Amino acid sequence: MSGSNDPILVFGGSGSPRLTQRICDYLEIRPAMGEVLRFSEGNLFVRVRENVRGRHVYLVQSTAFPANDNFMELLFWIDALCRASAESVTLVMPYFSYAKGDKKDEPRVSIRARVCADAIEVAGANRVVTLDLHAPQIQGFFRRPVDDLYAFPILCDVLAARGLENLVVISPDAGFAKHARRFASRLGAPLAIADKQRRGHDERAEVVEIIGDVKGRTALIVDDFTISAGTLVDAARALTERGVEAVYAAVSHGVFSPGSMERIDASPIELLVVTDSIETQPVEISRKVEVVSVAPLFAEAIRRIHTHESISVLFPD
Repeated sequence: MSGSNDPILVFGGSGSPRLTQRICDYLEIRPAMGEVLRFSEGNLFVRVRENVRGRHVYLVQSTAFPANDNFMELLFWIDALCRASAESVTLVMPYFSYAKGDKKDEPRVSIRARVCADAIEVAGANRVVTLDLHAPQIQGFFRRPVDDLYAFPILCDVLAARGLENLVVISPDAGFAKHARRFASRLGAPLAIADKQRRGHDERAEVVEIIGDVKGRTALIVDDFTISAGTLVDAARALTERGVEAVYAAVSHGVFSPGSMERIDASPIELLVVTDSIETQPVEISRKVEVVSVAPLFAEAIRRIHTHESISVLFPD
């Protein structure tokens, strides 16, 4: 099937301006024109400044810092593009902040990810492209196609270039072990698991035990996101107590709340590698943190969607 002959139109929300520019640079196009106004009482106003009638358009917008403002802006963008008669709207959402609310795990709570999925669909999105969803079942919350891309090949390549020897990959809990095994397989390393307990909603978890042989090795802690960096730091200290030689970490989404950089700087972690899926953190990034771009990954996904090609071939592993 042949793809669209129209040039690709990529709009960027205020949650992802730099990533949008990098994606457009990769595609050798300019970002499409639009604007967001913020009124004194907090209301948002979105205006599309391109003719999108009959066009297949792509909107890049991450949802963090501030999560609610960026999510509402995302909905307004989708609605504006649909009302401007776009043929289709593909939402490129590098980080879906409400993905953590994927289940009803206690009485009288909202399944927030499902509510957001419904809102995105009702606003008019035809497809969603995202990165390392917190839980794969979230794809089933949407009745539209969802492409969940993986950052681990990019993160692994950065770490492999450092020539780390005698490596062991550490999953932060049993639930992440399947994904962590992809890191271990690509890096040719064994896998160990940190057993942790989360006692509340304070974004902190306590590492209780390390399951696996780590003594004398270089440890690589992997996870899909970190906010306070508390779990990473606790795991790093537990690994140091168990005789590892060095500790590295790789995380898809560096959410980074206030205090996170101080924890990382004071920790045994020598380097934390994250992607640029989030660029609105309220902190200054530590020198221990290396940010690598996923713009080529998203750009290639956009190009393939636009030309009706397979996306799964991007992850042959």
